[in-house]
Parts: sequence; C-alpha cells; structure tokens
Amino acid sequence: MSKRTSSSFRDPSGYVFIEDDSVKRIINPIYFNQYRSLTKSGFYNTLFEKKYLIPHKVVEENQDQIIIEAQKIPLVNYPYEWSFLQYKHAALLTLKIQKLSLKNNFTLKDASAFNITFHEGKPVFIDTLSFDFYQENNPWLAYKQFIMHFLGPLVLTKYFGQDYLKTLSQNLEGISLQKLSRLLPFKSYFSPTLVTNIHLLAKYDKKYESDKKSVSNNLSKASQIKLIDGLYDYILNLSANEKTEWDHYYNQINYDDVAYQFKKKAVKDWFLSIQGKSLIDIGGNDGTFSRELKEQADLLIVADVDPNAVEQNYRQIIKSKEKIILPLVIDVLNPAANYGFNNEERFSFIDRIKELNLDGCLALAVIHHITLSGNIPFSLSAQFFSKMSSNLLIEFPTRKDSWVQFLLDSKREFKNHFDFYDEENFEKEYAVYFEILKKEKIDSSERILYRLKRRN
Repeated sequence: MSKRTSSSFRDPSGYVFIEDDSVKRIINPIYFNQYRSLTKSGFYNTLFEKKYLIPHKVVEENQDQIIIEAQKIPLVNYPYEWSFLQYKHAALLTLKIQKLSLKNNFTLKDASAFNITFHEGKPVFIDTLSFDFYQENNPWLAYKQFIMHFLGPLVLTKYFGQDYLKTLSQNLEGISLQKLSRLLPFKSYFSPTLVTNIHLLAKYDKKYESDKKSVSNNLSKASQIKLIDGLYDYILNLSANEKTEWDHYYNQINYDDVAYQFKKKAVKDWFLSIQGKSLIDIGGNDGTFSRELKEQADLLIVADVDPNAVEQNYRQIIKSKEKIILPLVIDVLNPAANYGFNNEERFSFIDRIKELNLDGCLALAVIHHITLSGNIPFSLSAQFFSKMSSNLLIEFPTRKDSWVQFLLDSKREFKNHFDFYDEENFEKEYAVYFEILKKEKIDSSERILYRLKRRN
C-alpha cells in the first residue's frame, strides 16, 4: 500500500511516497533529462560517496515516470530542532554541495534548510531533485533563499540569542531580506559579508526580481564560487556565545557520585530488561545517560530544551563518530507542531516519535521541571509520555529533594497550589496510562526510579 507524503507537493519534478515502509520518489518526465545527466555523469555517486546526499536506487523506469527508493531515515528533523553548531553545519553542507555542483556544471535550484536533516551523526541532503543544469552567467537562483533560511537565522542568533534558530517554525519561507536587514544592529554594517549578502541584497531585492537579465550577465561561475567561498568562511567562523541554564548540567547536579553511578546502572538494567534497541531520552541534556546504552541500541534520540546542552552532545558525537545518537532541541512544554499548508508540510514532534514505535523512553530529572516550572499536571505529563513509547523509565524527585524545594519556594504565595506534588498523586495519575513494574529509591538521594509499562 502506498501513501503520498503530504509535505511533497511543491516541486513539479516529482514527489515522495511511502510504500511498505520504504521511502520512494516518483520522478516526472519534466525532470528526466536532469536526472539522467546527474546519474550518467556520476555526480549522484560522488554525492553519495561524500555522504552529502541520501543514497537512492532505481526500482522502476518507463516513459511516464522513474521511481527511485531512498535510504530510509528513522526521524526526519527540522531546522528549528537544531543547535547553533548543527545549523551551521547544515548551512556549510549546502554551500559545499552548490560549489561541487557548479564544478560539475549543475546548480541547486533551491536552498531550503528543510532539504537537510541530521542522520548518523551529521547533516545530509535529502532532496534528490533539487539539482538543475548550470547555465553560463546565470545567477544562483537559490542564493536569496539560502540567505533567508541559513545566514539570516545564524546571524540573528549571533547578535540576539538562540531563539532565532526557531525562525523557520514561524515562517517556512524564511525571514524576509528587508526585515532581516532592519533587525540587524548598526555594527553589522562593519562586516563586508553582511553588507553584501544582507543589507545591499535587501536594498536591491525588488530590482533583482524585475531585472534578472542584467544581474545574470554579471555573475559568472567564478564569481559564484567566490561568493560561496566568502559565505562559507564567514559562517564557519560564526559563534553564538549565549549562556544557558543547563550548561554543563552534570557538573552542578545536586546528588553525589553514588546516586550518579546507581542511575547509570539502573538505566542499563532497564534497557536490557525491555530488550531495547531504540530510545528517546526526554530532558537528556548532553546525552550522558543515553551513552550508557550505545552497545545495545541502534537509535538514541536525545531531546533537551537547552540548545547549549544539545550542542555539547553534538560535539561529542562528532568527536567520537557516534552514528546512533541524534541530539535535538525540543521544548517538552511546547514541542514542534504541524506546520505549513493544511498543517501537513512539516510534522509535529509527537507524531514523528509515535510513528517510530520506539522501545523505550527515558525521563531522568525532568518531571519536577515539567510539573513545578511548567505547571503541567501529572495527568497531562503521563499522557505525553505514553505517546513516546510503551516502556518508560522515569525519575521522581520527592518533596525532600533540594531542587524540588527550590522550585516550590520560587512559587512564593502560590506554593500551596502544588501540594499535590508527591509520590501518591504521581503514582495515581500515571497508573491511568501505565502499569508500575518496579519502584526503587536512588541510593544517596531523595529520588525514586519508576519502571513503567504502557497499558493497552
């Protein structure tokens, strides 16, 4: 049974569909010449070998259509779920692909950040039909889109903080050049790269749209490569030095090494008991506890609200070449929703996780933040976790825990509104969705670990 992907409808060259759990793409006759040239020239293979483009193979070909099957990516992730370094690497990959395309007489016809996702520890391009023939002296038509999707959010993050990494969740088309130019501070005019690629581009955007011919005559292949190299060097050296609450969290935790080691062992024992191969770690910070499962797992999704913690995780993945760990910036209190036309172009975090049917969900040191900081009742957090997996290992800090006491005290005159925060109410509300298999106190702490099994 086949099902066309609702997010794949904008490109007349073809579309993606799912058939028997395989990801396939129909290529229409309008794109036959490009596809065959990309194949026969060996350019696709070059991209596969460099791991720039997700591999595919032809499964059917006739005069009406070509059908290819792509390697399946377990969880397609989006730009608003990346850390700053991940976003940078996605931008740099796009520039690498465009430069390589030009050298092979091709070009990217679009430069959407949604053409990139993270898989096996690095960014990969997933839109097979984004390539077109290069025509001498024609500009890079996707240049403006690259600025709106990549350079804009990165530069705004540099100056104003990491909330701007979520720009594309508010506008799938990217931030407009005029708005981008207005938002940037005066000191951005001291950067030749920003003046050329944002301020001047914004100023003459309407002229470029109405006078493409004159622009085309002034943009040779060599000029385009020079432009790409300049953007590449600038982005490569970009940084976002914003301190966040959970930076280096495990250096400031409020329980000792005995509890720390107890949790590590408990996590491994639980994962072995459920014969797990796949997991989502909610509030997983830099992935410390998920890494205890590397020997058993095939996929470890580590989600945290703190972009710096996610970046620390990503840096470890790069250093250790850990292909099975996927770090994502996820706010449990406001996870990514369905966006786009009919709310079906970009899929919600919860829906994408549910489709994976993961073996387990890990939720350590997070429930007190959800409940006391987020004001989320136990009944609703239990409902949320029931959507993550059928098996849940959750840590419950009791009212005697110092973090819980701090959070309760911060409520001041509303502190009594949280009298419900205790073991009895937690167990009662979670029992609606889960069966409690095991309950054990974490040594040398005021915290409890619960092994839960989702009810049918």
